Amino acid sequence: MSTQIEVGSGSDSPVQLERCEERIDYHFHNQDLLRSALTHASGAEHRLASNERLEFLGDAILGGVVCEMLFRQYPEYLEGDLTRIKSIVVSRQTCAKISESLGMQEFLILGKGMTTHPSVPRSLLADVFESLVAAIYLDGGHEAARRFIAEHVQPEVELAVEGALGSNYKSLLQQLSQREHGTTPVYHLLDEKGPDHSKCFKVAAQVGSRCHQPAWGRNKKEAEQRAARNALSEISGQPAPYASE
Repeated sequence: MSTQIEVGSGSDSPVQLERCEERIDYHFHNQDLLRSALTHASGAEHRLASNERLEFLGDAILGGVVCEMLFRQYPEYLEGDLTRIKSIVVSRQTCAKISESLGMQEFLILGKGMTTHPSVPRSLLADVFESLVAAIYLDGGHEAARRFIAEHVQPEVELAVEGALGSNYKSLLQQLSQREHGTTPVYHLLDEKGPDHSKCFKVAAQVGSRCHQPAWGRNKKEAEQRAARNALSEISGQPAPYASE
């Protein structure tokens, strides 16, 4: 059963469209594109006036931009890892979550049959996010669409990486180390502290001759995973996410 979202007083009045523009932080040159993006088939004069065609285009643009984001941000990840993350980030559930966070249910233009219900399916919110992506692309070009997607999708990328690969950093580092150096990483236990029932461990990962920034964990397994993530980040030229002290 779909989770239901409360319906607002969506309309295509200029004032309502301007409120929507403020909400998404993008002002349209052609406001008809925004109107189309918000219009569900039930509220359109005919199907071609609804957001269905924009949804089709937006889905492709969203996928392409997310693929590029992942490719650039995670150079150490293999194709299978990138594919798993992308499938989460561009999923219907994630698109609906973003639309809900933007309050898009307030701006949906629905038919009378839909507005008599106190809620709408999340699938409509997923549709409207993809439609907004396409509308912004057609109105402002690729860079405008890319900025809009990056702003709202980046937090979901980070969550997806944690969920899909959060327990797999050691495996990723091993793949990279074997590919680049022909060796497996070595994990050094540098320190431990706390009582026996609640110890913390400090571990550093060494790849080749380079020892990367260590990380603390509540057990050795967690410390090694965090050390592996620090190493992956440093190898890709990014700051290590876990502090060494």
